Amino acid sequence: MKPSTEFLKGLFKAFLYSLLSLFLVPAITLAFVEYAQPHDDEAFEQWVAKDIGADARMSAQEKEDRITFFRSHPPSTMCSNTDPALIRYQEGVCALYSENWQFHVAKKAAVWTIAGGGVILLAVLVLSVLAFADRSAQYRSFIAGWQLLRFSSALGVLLQGGMLVWLSFWLTAYFLERYSVKLILVIGLAVGAGVLLTMVSIFKKAGHDSEVDGELVDEASAPALWARARELATRLKTDAPRQIIAGIDTNFFVTEAPLTVNGKTLTGRSLFVSIPLLRVLDQYEADAVLTHELAHLRGGDTASSAALGPKLVQYDQYCRAMASGGLTIVVYQLMNLYRVIFEIALKSDSREREFLADRIAAKIISGKAIVQSLIKIAAYARYRSQIERGLFEQNQKHGGSLGIAGYVASGLAPYATSPEFVDEMKSARVPHPFDSHPMLEDRMRNVEHTVPEQEYGSIVTSTPLTSWADAISTAPDIEHRLWTAYEEQFAAAHEHSQAYRYEPANEEEQAIVLKYFPTIAFDLKNEQQIIISYAGITAPGQDEIPWDSVHKTKYEDGIGGDVLTIEHPEKGFFGAKTTKIKLPGLGKQKDNFKAAFGHYWQRHQVMRRG
Repeated sequence: MKPSTEFLKGLFKAFLYSLLSLFLVPAITLAFVEYAQPHDDEAFEQWVAKDIGADARMSAQEKEDRITFFRSHPPSTMCSNTDPALIRYQEGVCALYSENWQFHVAKKAAVWTIAGGGVILLAVLVLSVLAFADRSAQYRSFIAGWQLLRFSSALGVLLQGGMLVWLSFWLTAYFLERYSVKLILVIGLAVGAGVLLTMVSIFKKAGHDSEVDGELVDEASAPALWARARELATRLKTDAPRQIIAGIDTNFFVTEAPLTVNGKTLTGRSLFVSIPLLRVLDQYEADAVLTHELAHLRGGDTASSAALGPKLVQYDQYCRAMASGGLTIVVYQLMNLYRVIFEIALKSDSREREFLADRIAAKIISGKAIVQSLIKIAAYARYRSQIERGLFEQNQKHGGSLGIAGYVASGLAPYATSPEFVDEMKSARVPHPFDSHPMLEDRMRNVEHTVPEQEYGSIVTSTPLTSWADAISTAPDIEHRLWTAYEEQFAAAHEHSQAYRYEPANEEEQAIVLKYFPTIAFDLKNEQQIIISYAGITAPGQDEIPWDSVHKTKYEDGIGGDVLTIEHPEKGFFGAKTTKIKLPGLGKQKDNFKAAFGHYWQRHQVMRRG
């Protein structure tokens, strides 16, 4: 598959950001030292020449020899001196923590950081290439990359943070002949927080089990299905699943990673089957799907995913922490670059695994069966997605049963015969929770059974002669329970979205908005309050400021009380109009106030965007 222009731009941007994050701070440090040291050497030489010239005890030749010595041995070279004869001179100009000593240490730190950054970047690129070799190399690449990046990131934050603190003093002191203690303190605290976050995140464990909406199907309730699964596993020369889980999601999958079903953690091989999809698939077509999934077990795909999955979760968790940790952004960029490239390798491997599993299913069952199952699954998934999207976009509140299953069942056939159906199916992919599946047309070519576009509709509308859903005695009860729970969650999510969308225009809409955005009051001094509501913000002694009148905000900490400055959209004689709201006594409520203010203002912006 040829990568898109947008993807290549994104990859280039990630690489560019990685270069900046690795080398910008040390390069600035090195450039500053290289600029400042010659000037300091020149100033020292002038001072020495003046001092020697004023010494009447020395002859002209002695003065010239002394000046020549200092000119050939400037202070900037003395900290790395190894000549015993120059020890006293070295101790004089390169005393511990002296200006010259600091510049020497900063230069060494910058040079080694740039060199180390280059080595790490090269190692990441090599590991990225290795990830494309094979599955075993891919796993080793990720483990090595994860170990390298998480510990080098901690060192990187420490080194670059130290340089930033040093620069915060010396840049202002050198060029402006003054410095800001507050600036140094702020950067120092940011560095400390970044290092702490990095160290904590390194050793933070991530959960590795996934929760699945479904119910276990025991052998007593589906003996024929269990027998079929074991028969297919035997033909594939692999072990059968330990458990079969039935649900209403629009996919089938197998995994060896831990799963949580109804609060119970399952381990070993699990097979997930979709009851709604089993109802549209003939047993012959469903057998092809089951064989495809079991082929992943035989090929070691699920074992590999089970081993790599938790480590990917931990890596992504660490990356999110670095992306949101302020100064830690300097190490996030390279980690993100490696993750992007590794994801390409994963998807490439996933694509090949899907093709292989399709070919195995075509050999064991038939190419026709696997292709027809893919068409039916893709059509069902697309149509169900359309139904749910339409329901979610409705403005009225959903009450009682939504009947999603019924809508899909009754509307699938008309959808399959609609003019837009074939065009939509051209780019169809079969949904899957773990892998990035290839397009339908590519999969048909892979199993050497191509169905003409005009026949897609007749395949989807064909009625199964036999269905594995009918072989599960508990299927109707499972569907009822799962659809009821799913529609309740859907209605709750829809109502929550309405709370963002409504202005509101009537009492019913207002009740929904107030349910999620109730009026909040924060206590201030002298028994006063500042009030935030979905309509705006009301300060003591002031009229309510509607959210439409808020353009920008600025929050400032103050000794006598914090101040919130609101900039309004309209302009005044001297520029933008502003309102300053004093918040004396807000104290420990500050973070909650900021969060609420941002949350309610965001709701208003979403509502205005429609």
